[in-house]
Amino acid sequence: MHADHTLLRRRHALGLLLAAACPWAGAQVPVPEEVAGELAAPHLQGQGRLRFLGLQIYDIRLWTDSGALAPDAWPSKPLALEIDYARSLVGRLIAERSLEEMQRSGPIASDVSERWLSSMTRLFPDVKAGDRITGIQRPGTGARFFYNGKLRGEVRDAEFARRFFGIWLAPATSEPALRASLLGTS
Repeated sequence: MHADHTLLRRRHALGLLLAAACPWAGAQVPVPEEVAGELAAPHLQGQGRLRFLGLQIYDIRLWTDSGALAPDAWPSKPLALEIDYARSLVGRLIAERSLEEMQRSGPIASDVSERWLSSMTRLFPDVKAGDRITGIQRPGTGARFFYNGKLRGEVRDAEFARRFFGIWLAPATSEPALRASLLGTS
């Protein structure tokens, strides 16, 4: 398991340098049912692809509600991040890496960190190529998570939601090229 964790860290770290706009950026993408059910008027804001050493890790799409979103407005708006995995990853490692990335926005108290990690570990299953996790930001409330279109659960904590979606959307992201692709600022 430790080897898996180290490999995931290395993949993510190098993937930060290799994140790029998707070659299919202009393609018409259907709105996933869970996004249509959560956002009143879903709009595809942007999309990107995370690669590590040339290997595709996942494709990610940012869905906003009712049109384009200003880059600094994301924390206060309903939105969805849809991640399509291109390879197998261990759910616990996804949760651990997510928590590390959430800490880029500032320190998190240990009791809060443990609670958030527990929630993400429960919500994020092991994934394989073709699986999809969709997170829905509910401003002022928290976040809901879907796995292959089925509700897995939610975290009722607005700060959790801000930090989680900030992994990709905050200026402090470790993936600035991917952030630009998602927000449409590249």
